[in-house]
Amino acid sequence: MNSKLFPKDLGYYFPAEFAKHEATWLSWPHKEASWPGKIDAIYPNYAEFIQYLSFSEKVRINVNDEGMKEFALSHIQKTAADLNNIEFFIHATNDAWCRDHGPAFLLNKKIRNKKAIIDWDYNAWGNKYPPFDLDDYIPTLIGQHYDLLVFYPDIIMEGGAVEFNGAGSLLTSTACLLNKNRNPKLNQTQIEQYLINYYGVEQVLWVNEGIVGDDTDGHIDDTVRFVNEDTVMTVVEENKNDENHPLLQNNLRQLKEMRLLNGKQLNIIELPMPDAVVYDGQRLPASYANFYICNEYVIVPTFQSKKDDKALQIIQSAFKDRDVIGIDSTDIIWGLGSFHCLSQQEPAAS
Repeated sequence: MNSKLFPKDLGYYFPAEFAKHEATWLSWPHKEASWPGKIDAIYPNYAEFIQYLSFSEKVRINVNDEGMKEFALSHIQKTAADLNNIEFFIHATNDAWCRDHGPAFLLNKKIRNKKAIIDWDYNAWGNKYPPFDLDDYIPTLIGQHYDLLVFYPDIIMEGGAVEFNGAGSLLTSTACLLNKNRNPKLNQTQIEQYLINYYGVEQVLWVNEGIVGDDTDGHIDDTVRFVNEDTVMTVVEENKNDENHPLLQNNLRQLKEMRLLNGKQLNIIELPMPDAVVYDGQRLPASYANFYICNEYVIVPTFQSKKDDKALQIIQSAFKDRDVIGIDSTDIIWGLGSFHCLSQQEPAAS
């Protein structure tokens, strides 16, 4: 790995999600198999998500063709979205999970207004949902469109597996990144080095667990999120009889033992889990931690649970500079992900 210059060597880094955005990238949902029997039900809430994004930043949407663009517009136009901030790209995809297949945008500490993209390899969470060849190519297509430098690490990585504080720290989970269905030839130390070299961070912090029902094998964006440089929000399960309880308590213990680069402990805000969401006999990975931070809002999935209001209040208390908006994700979560999984931020140029 030492034979070439890495993004970090060149001054590139991955900004925190709470840093200013130029845009949010989405891939319009069209795969019936991801929401069997329910895909039509997700579009009103998905369009509402786009509406709030459009109020303060560009929304850049990958669509397969002109027909899909018109279909998407027909739903977006039913909202109060700012259509001047909606841009479409004819970039064919297999599925909608842009957090994982979309471009990882880097900024440069040495050169102002200089962006680059990392194009990690993508295998649909351990080859669970082929085909994924179109999704795997999305970052390169976007890099070509904007004539950006594109880095190719040649290992599997997903955006939902990593969380950043923008000050040199990255959070991830062993359940996902050490799973043998990703990079079986790499050990933990080697994976850490890839994360440091390509994301431009200084330290990698690990929790063990994901939540029950998560087909990504434990993405961090369902469990622990940075809300500023030294504060995380982590989900906890209050019901000791729920199978998520011991998993999330283990993560909490690990977070309490962590130290940031400056030696400080993390400020930890505990966020409840919603009541279990079960559909067609399947426990779904419903989590309030799968919120998305855009320029003016924090968009939070809600689940028609009596805990929704409490979760929204806790998240609002952590974001003094943004309004917290809850959008019903009861149908969307049938796809086994929510608003954070569906989106990828493009940072504003420095």
